[in-house]
Amino acid sequence: MESMNVIPVFVAVVEEGSFAGAARRIGVTKSAISKRISQLETHLGVQLLHRSTRKLSLSEAGEQYLAHAIQSLAAAQDAEDAVTQLQGAPQGRLRINTPMSFGRLHVAPLIPEFLSAYPGVEIDMVMDDRVVDMVEGGFDLAIRVRTLEDSALIARKLAPCHNLLCAAPRYLEKHGTPQKPENLRDHNCLQYAYASTIHTWQFEQANGETVSLETKGNYQVNNSEALREAIVAGIGIARLPTFIAGEEISAGRLVPLLVDYKLPSQTIYAVFPERRHLPAKVRVFVDFLVEKLGGDQPYWEYR
Repeated sequence: MESMNVIPVFVAVVEEGSFAGAARRIGVTKSAISKRISQLETHLGVQLLHRSTRKLSLSEAGEQYLAHAIQSLAAAQDAEDAVTQLQGAPQGRLRINTPMSFGRLHVAPLIPEFLSAYPGVEIDMVMDDRVVDMVEGGFDLAIRVRTLEDSALIARKLAPCHNLLCAAPRYLEKHGTPQKPENLRDHNCLQYAYASTIHTWQFEQANGETVSLETKGNYQVNNSEALREAIVAGIGIARLPTFIAGEEISAGRLVPLLVDYKLPSQTIYAVFPERRHLPAKVRVFVDFLVEKLGGDQPYWEYR
């Protein structure tokens, strides 16, 4: 049974892609990680990892072992959750995944207050605009700004995510203000690379009919804040969520366009894997987010 306590080490090596990364995550030396994996392979009598100077890769046996290791960790986590429910104050490591811009602008500023209120909780927050597998990534909680597709996740609504078209006053002074979607064909339309429809922009008219338009522009980027900076600089027109553009619009640095036409909207959710016992650390953090960010008119909506 000694191989049981090496399971988190093995999973960390696979997830981090290196012994060094696993060592940093667990807080031990690289040589200690390498020794534990070698001991595990000797114990099992198989090679789990192919090692090269550039990367590690799983052997066929390693892939089989990983699948069961993840299940084992999940069972251990469930047991821990059941026990911690009996304890008074929430505690333990809370691993959170959040989109880059939303996390930096609206979640990260709240972390000091939360940790002050719950000193027994340790936060490990990963900001990434790509949607990751929560179970595979070992996340307790994720913030999702989109339509949910994974039925295995439990979701709690935080706030609506309204999108709008905007540009800087200097751009509009030079190129004119579009009065209807068709006018956008004459403008430099900047793109968010992770949008589900990058170049096809959709607008809903007052009568409920939808207008789709193919746009073109000279800049595409996978970060909403970088896109916002380009718009503020007067480069072109772009779609942005109000949690990115609200402050700039209130300050007059951006102007909302085609306000009589609605862009598709999403919802901001806190999501977590379905568990028999919801950890107290997850419950209190979600409640905290709802208190700070929740509502049909979140604080970032421009006035």
